[in-house]
Amino acid sequence: MVLRSKSPELVRQEIWGHLCCHYAIRTLMADTATATDHRPVFSPAICVPGEPLATAGARRSP
Repeated sequence: MVLRSKSPELVRQEIWGHLCCHYAIRTLMADTATATDHRPVFSPAICVPGEPLATAGARRSP
């Protein structure tokens, strides 16, 4: 992730924006899974820098 802000205050604001978006997307995923009687699985969404998502998720699956 590249932060484009230059001042410390704007960097904090940008980080909070990323965290709020992340939380909103995860909440939407969990709500949708619950509404369709599916168990939400978040582990495949964990990404290791430099690895494709499919590879990172497959490695972490039990």
